Amino acid sequence: MRFNQKDASNLEQLLESLIKMVGKANNNVYSLQKRVSQLEWLVREQQLELRERGPAQIYSKQLRKRQEKIPNHQ
Repeated sequence: MRFNQKDASNLEQLLESLIKMVGKANNNVYSLQKRVSQLEWLVREQQLELRERGPAQIYSKQLRKRQEKIPNHQ
């Protein structure tokens, strides 16, 4: 198979585009993996808190925080 200069240039551009696309895809995968790790950490932290305090204490703590945010709440 013979390639002329135009074909070679087109293949080079295509290869550059593919490399950029793969790089962007890898970056997106890294971002997703990082976010999943953050969410897994949060879930573990909440599970530990549930084990230590129990659901009633956690709920009352969250309720107090919400009440503090509401102006003029007694």
